[in-house]
Amino acid sequence: MGLTIAYIIIAIYSIALLLIFFYSLAQLNLLVNYLTYKKQNAEAPKFNLLDPREIPYVTIQLPVYNEEYVMERLLDNIAKIEYPKSKLEIQVLDDSTDDTVHDTAKRVAELQETGLDIQHITRIDRTGFKAGALKEGLQIAKGDFVAIFDADFMPESDWLKKTVPYFKDPEIGVVQTRWGHINRDYSTLTRIQAFALDAHFTLEQVGRNSKGHFINFNGTAGIWRKDCILDAGNWEGDTLTEDLDLSYRAQLKNWKFKYLEDVETPAELPVVMSAARSQQFRWNKGGAENFRKSVWSVLNAKNIDFKTKFHGVMHLLNSSMFLCVFLVSILSIPMLYIKNTYGHLDWVFEITSFFIVSTIILFFCYWYTYKSMQGGGFDKFVDYIKLFFTFFSVALGLSLHNSIAVLEGHLGKRSEFVRTPKFNINNLTDSWKGNKYLAKKLSPNMILEFGLMLYFLFGMYSAVPLNDYGLFPFHLMLFLGFGFVFFKSLVAKA
Repeated sequence: MGLTIAYIIIAIYSIALLLIFFYSLAQLNLLVNYLTYKKQNAEAPKFNLLDPREIPYVTIQLPVYNEEYVMERLLDNIAKIEYPKSKLEIQVLDDSTDDTVHDTAKRVAELQETGLDIQHITRIDRTGFKAGALKEGLQIAKGDFVAIFDADFMPESDWLKKTVPYFKDPEIGVVQTRWGHINRDYSTLTRIQAFALDAHFTLEQVGRNSKGHFINFNGTAGIWRKDCILDAGNWEGDTLTEDLDLSYRAQLKNWKFKYLEDVETPAELPVVMSAARSQQFRWNKGGAENFRKSVWSVLNAKNIDFKTKFHGVMHLLNSSMFLCVFLVSILSIPMLYIKNTYGHLDWVFEITSFFIVSTIILFFCYWYTYKSMQGGGFDKFVDYIKLFFTFFSVALGLSLHNSIAVLEGHLGKRSEFVRTPKFNINNLTDSWKGNKYLAKKLSPNMILEFGLMLYFLFGMYSAVPLNDYGLFPFHLMLFLGFGFVFFKSLVAKA
């Protein structure tokens, strides 16, 4: 390996490590915000829903697409929402292309007979995908406030009573609730997804919201002020995460978001790797698309301070961290050989400590969020350690898949909005097999993931002749992570 190539590798490796380090510092700051946050919900002005004059009109939108396994559960659950029928309408925004359209129409007709104001709205085409359906429904929505639930969400019957009152403050544009997980303990895959989402919905959402930094509506389990949607420019389908896009446009127009950590909205996690992969791809590509779309608006905004801009940029760069992690992973083996070939470059390897420090910061950040949800104590801490390193390994294993999504987003490559298949998995005995919405083809990325599993096996082997075991734990996690993702993806086709 030539010295010039070695310097190029060191430069790329160092930049990626520094970006990861800055991201971990941002997370640490959010942890401080989270731990020092004093809940102000008690002092917030609220509508008195016991006074008929203060009860606002609410529209519930249910954007659905080919949801055979959960459609009945969704409609039956929404029908139980406690709110005056004279002030509530429900829009089933149905873009389905299969037989579920007829079954849904039949169930909606049955619910209409009970006196519920529920409409089944279909479109000729799926222009704008979910964003297009929401926008079309909004044109005829009667409500001043619009609650949105994806097909796998099951809000409690008093959900509107817990969220609507906060809109008495005319500056509040969105109230977002925390996602719960009805199938958290179904498998290793669901446990690590729940772990990651819990960190987002505690550390990140509370940490940002408590200091007035930008947060995002999470696409579901939240409620918008209709005027806020229109003032921000309405739904747009030019990114795969229309929720993040509209959130930033609204907050740049000075609308405030209210996050309710204590209101949990249960939902179902993807139970097979192919479904999790499609969801991860959409979220990460959409995040990169929104970075391209919104970052300059955030940086040039006159109405927000420097710290809010910093956290806004880091928020928009969240998905891009996968690309940094992937670069660090791939280059770690050449770096190992550079270290043992060019003795005068030994000092360079002090930068590796940035990754160790970043990992320690994330370890403690995630521990506090885990403890707030699952409880503390020695046994819980031991469980947490196992879960954290399992999560970390699988996140490394998904880094190729998610990096491709991020690159496509930054480069402006357009792709179709692919819905995550739902399964109606409620307990450990339920099975996902036979789900007709699962991808039928193997992802070509799987071949690369198998190759990377072998690549990091070579990385572990390299430690022996070089007598350098510093990166061995890292390469072991990468080997296990790519192996997990590969074999779980393979089994999901069985």
